[in-house]
Amino acid sequence: MAGSKMSAPLALVLVLSVLLTGVAHAAGPEMDPYKILGVTRSASQAEIKKVYKRLAKEWHPDKNKSPGAEDMFIKITKSYEILSSEDKRANYDRYGQTDDTQPYGGNGRYGQRQEGFYFDESFFNFPFNSKNQRDFADSKYSLHFNQYVNEVVPDSYKRPYLIKITSDWCFSCIHIEPVWKEVVQEMETLGVGIGVVDVGYERRLANHLGAHRTPSILGVINGKVTFFHYAVAKEHLRQFVEDLLPQRLVEWVTDKNYLQFLSSWHELNKPHVLLFDQVPVVSLLYKLTAFAYKDYLQFGYVDQGLSETADLQKQFNINTYAPTMLVFKESIEKPADIIQAKGMKKQIIDEFMSNNRFLLVPRLVNQKLFDELCPVKQFHRRRKYCVLLITGDEETFSFGNQAFLSFASTNSKEVVRFSYVYQRLQQPLCDIFMQNKDTAEYPAQVVILERRNAAGKALFKPVTVWNGSDDDKQRLLEELERLQKDPSILVHDAMLPELNNEFASMFVIRWIYASYDYLSEVIDDILHNNWREMMPLLSLIFSALFILFGTVVVQALSDSSEDKQTKPKAKDGTKSENGSPGNGSASSRPPKKNFVEVTELTDITYMSNLVKLRPGHMNIVLVLTDASKNILLSKYAKEVYSFTGSLTLHFSFLNIDKHGEWMDTLLEYAQDAMQIDEDDVGNHKMDYTGYVLALNGHKKYLCLFKPVYTGEDIDSKSSEDEGASSGGSSRSSSRDDNPPRRSKRSRSLSTLQIHHKLDRLGLWMERLMEGTLPRYYIPTWPGLDKITTSK
Repeated sequence: MAGSKMSAPLALVLVLSVLLTGVAHAAGPEMDPYKILGVTRSASQAEIKKVYKRLAKEWHPDKNKSPGAEDMFIKITKSYEILSSEDKRANYDRYGQTDDTQPYGGNGRYGQRQEGFYFDESFFNFPFNSKNQRDFADSKYSLHFNQYVNEVVPDSYKRPYLIKITSDWCFSCIHIEPVWKEVVQEMETLGVGIGVVDVGYERRLANHLGAHRTPSILGVINGKVTFFHYAVAKEHLRQFVEDLLPQRLVEWVTDKNYLQFLSSWHELNKPHVLLFDQVPVVSLLYKLTAFAYKDYLQFGYVDQGLSETADLQKQFNINTYAPTMLVFKESIEKPADIIQAKGMKKQIIDEFMSNNRFLLVPRLVNQKLFDELCPVKQFHRRRKYCVLLITGDEETFSFGNQAFLSFASTNSKEVVRFSYVYQRLQQPLCDIFMQNKDTAEYPAQVVILERRNAAGKALFKPVTVWNGSDDDKQRLLEELERLQKDPSILVHDAMLPELNNEFASMFVIRWIYASYDYLSEVIDDILHNNWREMMPLLSLIFSALFILFGTVVVQALSDSSEDKQTKPKAKDGTKSENGSPGNGSASSRPPKKNFVEVTELTDITYMSNLVKLRPGHMNIVLVLTDASKNILLSKYAKEVYSFTGSLTLHFSFLNIDKHGEWMDTLLEYAQDAMQIDEDDVGNHKMDYTGYVLALNGHKKYLCLFKPVYTGEDIDSKSSEDEGASSGGSSRSSSRDDNPPRRSKRSRSLSTLQIHHKLDRLGLWMERLMEGTLPRYYIPTWPGLDKITTSK
């Protein structure tokens, strides 16, 4: 007993020793970044960087096609991240750990595996996505489907988004987490949107994005999704975000082209921004700013290190010790605003851009700009007035336009905005404001207006004909002072039309640029995608093309054979007797026989003619009585004869004297079809004589024809409502006006009256073939043999 009691602790100690040994052997060989880079522990940062560049170039997956190149490249990158950081390097030298919480190691893409487990502050610490590790992403950046569609996609037209696809129990997700954190901290300060999608909770969003594995990183810009295909490293992700942006956001400016760049303010109707810096490449922050304000500003970059920009720096007295940003508006000789600082922050740049989004006197070129310059009045204290110059782009107006700009530049009132419009390009708007419409040529004129609602209502007052003289300026100044004291001087009101988009012609150029960018991304995806992953997509594309090609070929062969068969019979079909003129056009095929084959719907033929009718086929059933059988069948055959060429139509009749309760049950199922006046069913049984049912046995629906002629004179038929012939709820005016007469006539129908019940059946059949009749769906077909015959 004593030996057995001692053996249990010894066994536990042995098991723990084996486990610890296994952990050491599993983690030890892949944990040494010094061995991976081939440097000593005393190597300097310069030596480490030099070795890293050489190894990264040697093992880059795009250049090295060996099977283990990608894994080796990941290890090299991770090792360099550890040794290039003093804190991480010291942590590894002291504790043998490559991160604050977990050891380095593994294989597969992004370092996918964490073999075994390891001991840390707690006894067992498995590398799963625990709640503590996921708080960084989930608490602030997690996305759901509605948020993505309603917020991220619209916002992606102003800034790009970087989104990570992750899930619980994802070992590779843990491995890339340190790199992801560093990238998020940097990109967020630059204005890049960040998002995290957990596949376990947002499968719908992951499928919408096309992300079918974890981890995945993708970018969203202008509503378009682009996947990241390289090793997860900080430099690669930064370059990926930069590559998402359009190529022509920033123009390089030198001494030779700066005049052309700044002078385009009039054509583009935008202020121009110039950034002077000594860096030979445009910073990512400046590119992101250019993308966010691309609709308002035009951006240029001046490299101060080039000799080709020396004159430009001297002209504007640029300080070479700090980046300088200039904004030019109508004047290209002197900047309208300037900012200079080392390490410009995004908040400062955004404020600078927002304050200079518009020219001093911008031209109204579209409705969006009009809404921003002249917003709708919201509150009494937030009145915004627009002083609008209606002018032209000819040389004769240049003096007045310049005088208006000079007057606007001296304005200090925040509630007044100055703008101008070319009469030739915005004719509908100018016609409302101009007073002398009878003259052949409108002179320039100044109008003060205030918009009252988004529908277009505005109050305005024409101030003066504008020639740019001192008298015109004085008169306008006096009106603005009066307006500030008494807003009621705007005595005219009008509904303003929507402005024409003067830049619509530039849409083709933008579309060409967008197509070029899209094709470039497609080619890049093809080059860098794993072909094994692309096989399902390629298989789907080729399958669709094969099915489409096969369908076209089969259809072409079948059409040619049918044409050969119907040509000899077409002449005979046109010569056959037609009881309803004009109805032949509704039939897709000419009648094959000189008679109509009509069968009676009984309990014997009920299953084959209705319940088990083939898909796509319909049975046209005439409802009659013993007394009206011969008359209605004769009229019925004449009306439907031109439709007997269709292979999907069958013709039958139902004796209501035998199966009256079946008819009642059927129309009770289709309650919408029973839109009949209450007096029709209040005191006597409903008369279904002359009704026609189009029954689709497979899809379980019916179309209903109700008789249109109930005993009035033939001349009064023109007053019948055509809607009644289609089974609708509307009734003829004659029946609505004389319900007692209708009830009386229904009890004593003459032969002539019964004959005219089907007068409009041919028109109803045409609508049936067109598919425009209302359909009444039923849950099931009532059994004909179980219905008690009416007496």
